[in-house]
Amino acid sequence: MGYSYEELKKWDLEHFWHPFTQMAEYAQRDPLIIERGEGVYLIDVHGNRYIDGVSSLWVNVHGHNHPKINRAIREQLEKIAHSTTLGISNVPAILLAKKLADITPEGLNRVFFSDTGACAMEIAIKMAFHYWQNRGETQRKRFVALRNGYHGDTIGAMSVGGIDLFHAVYKPLLFEAYFAPSPYCYRCELGLDRDSCGLACLRRLEEIVAEHAHEIAAIVCESTVQAAGGMIVLPEGYMKGLREIADRYGVLLVLDEVAVGFGRTGRMWGCEHEGVAPDIMAVAKGITGGYLPVAATITTDEIYQAFLGDYTKTFYHGHTYTGNPLGCAAALASIELFDEERTLERLQPKIEHLTRRLEEFWELKHVGDVRQKGFMVGIELVRDKDTKEPFPPAERTGFKVIYKARERGVVIRPLGDVIVILPPLVIEIEELDRLVDVVKWAIKEVTEG
Repeated sequence: MGYSYEELKKWDLEHFWHPFTQMAEYAQRDPLIIERGEGVYLIDVHGNRYIDGVSSLWVNVHGHNHPKINRAIREQLEKIAHSTTLGISNVPAILLAKKLADITPEGLNRVFFSDTGACAMEIAIKMAFHYWQNRGETQRKRFVALRNGYHGDTIGAMSVGGIDLFHAVYKPLLFEAYFAPSPYCYRCELGLDRDSCGLACLRRLEEIVAEHAHEIAAIVCESTVQAAGGMIVLPEGYMKGLREIADRYGVLLVLDEVAVGFGRTGRMWGCEHEGVAPDIMAVAKGITGGYLPVAATITTDEIYQAFLGDYTKTFYHGHTYTGNPLGCAAALASIELFDEERTLERLQPKIEHLTRRLEEFWELKHVGDVRQKGFMVGIELVRDKDTKEPFPPAERTGFKVIYKARERGVVIRPLGDVIVILPPLVIEIEELDRLVDVVKWAIKEVTEG
């Protein structure tokens, strides 16, 4: 390695400002510094191995250091690492655009590349707005979104985000949107019960759309799971209802598949669970198997056609590394692996096994709710199970659990006091059992010990 742990620790604390991290807290303990990865394991600079229980923030699909993706990047590197796609093209970007058009829901045929999920959503928002401007319906400037939603940290993406902890401080910078209730059944803001509510939160969203349809450009929603909001699984019928509302009132439907796409929910796309095809879809995270930053905003021929003509209709958006050949080569290899290794087929029994194991968490004194969609799990910790009283935020209960889990070789990350389990799709049953065992142990140690 060439550098001692103490040197790396010193420079880490002196120079590296980490994302979504309170650095005062981070500096109070020895940092975990990863040097390499193998399969579902992260290996630190001391040689300690950890199960990557959150897929390196939900991106790793086929495991670390996969030979096929490694080879694809090396082969592309021997040709060219990058050339602009402003006005010219490159082979991997063309092939990836064609592949995405082939495998995404029907009608999604035009691919606009970027490099992060936030950028993909920023593009989706601008595209939806600009589409109506080009059609002459210039009054359509507003968006309908969901509370507890998260779409990234750029200005437009935050404007349709609904998590106050992340977004409230930036409110003076954001444009106004209409917000509907989150389908957070465990803590229903309408005070209803899922068994008898009749999807009242969806009806409230429709009321907003009906009242303001003439000025709405699009409904924006995470597909299948409100991930950063706490792994909130959308109730059955919700996404289908969104599509019906969008069609009924003549507005666009933008689905954020950044977190759930590429197999996370057990299907390639989250919206497949209810047979929904959006007008615009954003994908990122798992697109390259967790190797390189690539994202895409995929839309219909109808929307694309609205931007053709004179220069005033041009979609003036782009990024320096849009369609980067190395990233696109990695993405192509990752997508090919789904067929070659039968990734989704082999995932199904693991999802079923995980579902059975998660039943054990209901026995824990301070687990209030367990939410799962495929390989996306949120375990909500509470001080009082009967009243659903949360732990005080200052106690940092969720973070205490993840630090405890590291002691037994598991890396996870919480969303507040929601413990997330989200491993690479290729994890084997034995490794999955170990991951679950450690998380269960860590929760008990912190909340009951």
